[in-house]
Amino acid sequence: MFRHLTKPQIPNRRLIAVLVTLPLLVFLHVNHAFAQTKITVIGTVVDTVGAPIIGANISTTNKKGNNTASDGNGKFILDTETGAVLKISYVGFISKEITITAGQKPLRIVLSEAKNQFDDVVVTAYNRKQTREALVGSVTTVKPGNLKIPSSNLTNALAGQVAGVIAYQPSGQPGVDNANFFIRGVTTFGYKQSPLILIDNVELTSSDLARLNVDDIESFSILKDASATALYGARGGNGVILVKTKEGKAGKAQINVRIENSSSQSVKNLELADPITYMRLSNEATRTRYPLNPLPYTENQIINTQNTINHAPGSNEYVYPAVDWLNMLFKKRTSTQRGNMSIQGGGGVARYYVAGSYDNDNGILRTDIRNNNNNNVKFQNYQLRSNVNINLTSKTELIVRLSGNFNEYNGPRTNDASLSTDLYNLVMHTSPVDFPAYFPADSANLNTKHILFGNTAAASGIGNYKYINPYANLLSGHQNFSESRMLAQLELNQNLDFLTSGLNFHAIFSTNRYARFQSEMHYDPFYYTYDNYDKITNQYTLRWINDQPGQAREYLSYSPGGSSLSTFLYLQGVLDYSRTFAKNHNISASLIGTQQQTRNANAGSLFDSLPFRNETLAGRATYAYKGRYYLEFNFGYNGSERFSENHRFGFFPTIGASWIISDEKFWGELYNVFDRFKLRASYGLVGNDQIGSQRFFYLSDVNLNGGNSASFGTNNGYSHNGVSINSYENDDVTWETSKQTNIGLEFTLKKKINFIAEIYNNNKYNILQNRGSVQPTLGLEAGIAANIGKVNSKGIDIQVDGSQNIGKDFSFGLRGNFTYSKNKFTQVEEPHWLEASRYLLGQPLNRQYGYIAERLFVDDNEAANSPKQIFSSSGTQPKGGDIKYRDLNGDGKLDGADQTYIGYPTIPQIVYGFGLTTTYKNFDLSGFFQGQAKVSFFIDPARTAPFIKSPDSYYTGNTQLLKAFADNHWSEDNQNLYALYPRLGPDGGIIENNRQASTWWLRDGSFLRLKSVEFGYSLPLRITKALNVKKARIYFNGLNLLTWSPFKLWDPEQGGNAFAYPVQKVFNVGLNINL
Repeated sequence: MFRHLTKPQIPNRRLIAVLVTLPLLVFLHVNHAFAQTKITVIGTVVDTVGAPIIGANISTTNKKGNNTASDGNGKFILDTETGAVLKISYVGFISKEITITAGQKPLRIVLSEAKNQFDDVVVTAYNRKQTREALVGSVTTVKPGNLKIPSSNLTNALAGQVAGVIAYQPSGQPGVDNANFFIRGVTTFGYKQSPLILIDNVELTSSDLARLNVDDIESFSILKDASATALYGARGGNGVILVKTKEGKAGKAQINVRIENSSSQSVKNLELADPITYMRLSNEATRTRYPLNPLPYTENQIINTQNTINHAPGSNEYVYPAVDWLNMLFKKRTSTQRGNMSIQGGGGVARYYVAGSYDNDNGILRTDIRNNNNNNVKFQNYQLRSNVNINLTSKTELIVRLSGNFNEYNGPRTNDASLSTDLYNLVMHTSPVDFPAYFPADSANLNTKHILFGNTAAASGIGNYKYINPYANLLSGHQNFSESRMLAQLELNQNLDFLTSGLNFHAIFSTNRYARFQSEMHYDPFYYTYDNYDKITNQYTLRWINDQPGQAREYLSYSPGGSSLSTFLYLQGVLDYSRTFAKNHNISASLIGTQQQTRNANAGSLFDSLPFRNETLAGRATYAYKGRYYLEFNFGYNGSERFSENHRFGFFPTIGASWIISDEKFWGELYNVFDRFKLRASYGLVGNDQIGSQRFFYLSDVNLNGGNSASFGTNNGYSHNGVSINSYENDDVTWETSKQTNIGLEFTLKKKINFIAEIYNNNKYNILQNRGSVQPTLGLEAGIAANIGKVNSKGIDIQVDGSQNIGKDFSFGLRGNFTYSKNKFTQVEEPHWLEASRYLLGQPLNRQYGYIAERLFVDDNEAANSPKQIFSSSGTQPKGGDIKYRDLNGDGKLDGADQTYIGYPTIPQIVYGFGLTTTYKNFDLSGFFQGQAKVSFFIDPARTAPFIKSPDSYYTGNTQLLKAFADNHWSEDNQNLYALYPRLGPDGGIIENNRQASTWWLRDGSFLRLKSVEFGYSLPLRITKALNVKKARIYFNGLNLLTWSPFKLWDPEQGGNAFAYPVQKVFNVGLNINL
């Protein structure tokens, strides 16, 4: 399979001889004044199953600086003195101390794993374990326990947890509630901005990460700089998330069971004005704009609607409705269930980890017995995992990994791809007083089987003859999708000592298949209004208003929806070498080759029907001296099918170094304060070939049966399709590349507080961008793209953690992290604007753009004598109470030339988190806060404008009125020039001035949130013995409990996604049992 890779060669024996001999010659000059007490200790460090521990630290407690590390076979040699105490340690394992005696025989030291210290083991590229001391690149590890929140979506736990990761959750809907996350922010305006996600070394998607069970995770690492990601080549251009799942351990089978039940509700619900306020302010909107027009609602209607609200005798809620659509469609809370079980154990030959889990997430939509299907959102996830390690020989290990992930979604039929999220939009575009959700059957409809959904006769001339009735959308059908991913993976670890000591080989063959099927069933609702209302008898007759052909039908229609099927193959080979020479010199190296292929069974085009392939050759070389100085070189040599032969392969090298200053003799007394102090730095290039939607940039995409048809014949009755060009070939398109610099500082304060700070600078260039300077006179049918864009991003990551035991019963721990990441365009092709304020150059990515609003106009006279602000096609002039914009260029009129960049980007530049954990005897309590800052978003002035009958081409309805707008808007009685909402209006054209993107609608998206709290109690030993269990713990926890923010209308984490399914506040109870 590795036909493009060179065959690994056995290291040159002469070179090895030189590397061994020269250091030995140096040490021949060592002073032997104390030769009579010296002894050379030889030993091997292994774990509990006999596997060698590479890089274990061996030091003498009586002499600082006398240490060494175990080599690739776990072996070591150390010169010391008789009577010395040898300390053997390796992060993640319990240290041992051995006193050296005269005539000491070779040692075999067995270290047992310390489960509570695994976070000190840094898992880097290709699952290589390194000590923090040996780490050169920027890698952040997260304890899996910190990712345990009462949610079935792991990505929702990332925000504020990881230094260097910008994450936020825009929606809380089950099944589509993934967080958006970026490593060190957004570094490109190109096609791909998300990081590479690897689970057990295999590339998977953010959805696979989202559904990964936290209890199955052994380690979770974030690779952030060029040195850390270089071995992944072009795939790691935006950072890497590296997850390793648990494997078997020798010993008696250990069974772990976890069961949880949650109750959830919206973090913050939209507050709407009551129906009477809605009617009166709708009248005000008409009166203030069209004083001669009739008002939408008469006083009689308002009085009778109030009677409906008060349930007054003789009131009729169907003739004078007052519908609380939010309460009618959405419940206050819902429940969720989660459960998982794992079995772990084995012996010296084979070890296993087998796990299964089930998550049942229910939405907050109401159900109706008149509907023959469950229209609430229901998302179910099933997972199975098996990892088996088999020692084929003492030097050969086989690992077999099998996993299956299955999702089932059911929800209401809606009008967009965001599933039930759309229902919030429907509610916000439906008047509470124009018609009821449904009518009870009158005498003429007693035998009618379908639901008599309400609407209004006024809708007969609008769109498809109806306003929106969200209740009808909820009940008239449902959709579902099923998706699965089955994965099988074989790994082989081979010790190659028979070739040369310290040589190892690791190979992976992995395949997985992803399938998704979607379907929908629905009927077209019947809409009714009332006629001939007799107030004395309180009776009316119903009239069917969408009686045109094809507008309504009782029978179900079936739509197969979309389906997809893909197969992924991956092959990896890694050759590792590690040797320690002359006790103080450690050399390690790796050579890596990978190939992968993806095939789509139902591709939408000829290009996409071809297999997607790429390959990588990567390497690493590290030199360490005395476990104090480290130098590392990495490279990635990548091949991509997307580029022409001139650019098909890219070479991306990196170099890094670190220095443990605290091991120097001059550190002296500082060691009592800073017992570990380290500096590190890296620089390198990283590539990316995911830079556009075009499959092969060096090929033209020509449709020989496309548009541009020509008519001919006597009556021009015949036509022949012409040729259309979708894209032109471009041999010069090449890799998007970034130059990355990273400098890190690490120290430990009094062996209790760990501190890591890093600054970074990333210059990304060759970003693919469509050329805007190509003249139309060239007659090109498709745009021309070129690698012309450049972006600079820089920032700082800080991570702090510490713990302290107070007595034997009480302990506490603190942790926190801070990420600041900013970026800017340093080269981008754009039009030649006359105004400097319109240029992207120098601006942050994703920054808002619009007018600067000064205040509201004092009166009509000021509006008439100010620079012209005419935004509607009808030429409507603004009035007093409308928004006054700044004429930036001073030309006496407001237009696009007066727009500029305003606020912060839509993606936060600052993300932070901090938490506390305490234990007292069998009780434990923890809490974590998450926050973000330097982020802005718009309140959409078009979708939130009240009373508008058709705010865009999609929605047809009368928009709701937010309570905040009702309470604080400009009016003749409240001429507040800085009111929250400007002068009201009944239609889009008349208030077009107020619907422009501007600072008036720009909001600060910063917040601080109590992300999670957990209180637990572990049953005493006497009780667990009686129950025949090893350990049992019951706990109560919550998610998204409290939020502090200057923005009050909805959850600020959703940003401008105002009417999406709300992020959920969760209260959970759980039981964890170890058998």
